[in-house]
Amino acid sequence: MSHSVLAVGEADRVSLGQKLAYGAGAFVNNLLAAAIGGMTIVLNLGLGMDPALVGLLGALPRLVDALTDPLMGYLSDHTRSRWGRRRPYIFSGALAVGVIFALLWQLPEGQSESFYFTFFLLGSILFYLAYTVFVTPWVALGYELTPDYHERTRVMGVQNALGQLAYVIAPWFLAFMYNEDLFPNVVEGAAGLGILVGVTAMVFGVLPAIFLRERFQRAAEISTREGSGVGEAIRDFLRGFALTLRFRPFLMLCGATFLVFNGFILVSSFQAYVIIFYVFGGDEARAAEYIGWAGTLSAVATFVVIALVTTLSSRFGKRQTFFAAIGVSVLGYLAKWFCYNPEAPWLLLLPAPFMAFGLGALFTLMGSMIADVCDLDEWETGERREGMFASIYWWVVKLGMSAAILGGGLLLNLTGFDVALGGAQAPETLMFMRLLDAGVPALSSLLAIALVGLYPLTEARAHEIREALEARRGTA
Repeated sequence: MSHSVLAVGEADRVSLGQKLAYGAGAFVNNLLAAAIGGMTIVLNLGLGMDPALVGLLGALPRLVDALTDPLMGYLSDHTRSRWGRRRPYIFSGALAVGVIFALLWQLPEGQSESFYFTFFLLGSILFYLAYTVFVTPWVALGYELTPDYHERTRVMGVQNALGQLAYVIAPWFLAFMYNEDLFPNVVEGAAGLGILVGVTAMVFGVLPAIFLRERFQRAAEISTREGSGVGEAIRDFLRGFALTLRFRPFLMLCGATFLVFNGFILVSSFQAYVIIFYVFGGDEARAAEYIGWAGTLSAVATFVVIALVTTLSSRFGKRQTFFAAIGVSVLGYLAKWFCYNPEAPWLLLLPAPFMAFGLGALFTLMGSMIADVCDLDEWETGERREGMFASIYWWVVKLGMSAAILGGGLLLNLTGFDVALGGAQAPETLMFMRLLDAGVPALSSLLAIALVGLYPLTEARAHEIREALEARRGTA
């Protein structure tokens, strides 16, 4: 057992109020992501836009988002102001993203398809630019709230829990937009919901900027290279980008995240198809009810998982807790082979809480471990670059998620699935779907465990690095 039960020093402690303020940013982050993903259905159902064009509107702005993330990370790392490196962007980004999101859904009726496409495309690009200005410095700020090895995990646990609240609310968005007592049609419903979400994002999004402080502002000022103009800044950005991509401990965490998260995303559609066509023989109405209950059970279990993972990490360390939690999720994935049973449909609820250990643990532990990586990076390079690490980490997540969604469709085709057959799918098709549904996320999660097994930053090493950095800076 590690020596991790030592009390957190007063200077390292992040109060519950500060944890909640940081978690408010997670709630806004997930709320905006869930809203823009779930509300775009209005473009098809409410305005009659071609589904292929709706798909393009979901993909094209994210390309801009992926390109601007590292630039925002660099800018955040190198900003010097009386309010800090991160907080001015978080504050202004939260206000901008809320206003733009609200305006994005004020869609005038009676226009052409090309008008709606152009309006929404340009508006979405502006939305993602503002979203990047808010979220990249917010993620980076979380890495520097405390230098304590385990307090970092507690910070990430609280923010992950508050972020999950958005996914409890989001499933009701469609019902809200279609509520005839509130709105005459779904387009008006989207306009009203857009304003509600935008105002919520502004109110909660500014809280991290108002109530949190930046611990490593002074260390960053000391480490910053003095440039001689735009050319030097571009060279410095490219150098920092390359250093980050070559930093092996960081790449291991990116790889583990890619495997756990995108292994889940890759076959996320398979679960619904297996339930509908194998467990219920094509009865979509009955299957939808069970899918809903499984989703609710998983959401509730995730809150429990976050609390459990945070506690276990403080006693046994981050790597060991990662091994245990992801191992439990593997058992959940494999249990689907036995529990997705046409003779006993209720059994499909059993794997849900076990599978919740995967994503519940992942986004609690990875943020804490990347904060440790930032310390190691400062020790080796003399620079504080939380913004660059934050932007590239989430860039990898988003890039992988896009590839996983595309790959999931291709895999479904490979099984031989034919929607025209309904509940009369070929037995080998159903068998192949079940194998992929259970096997792909289980295998990718096991590979993630092996990768984190090679991760070199133990708790003892993290403490050594902190002490060396504080001696170098002349601080304690």
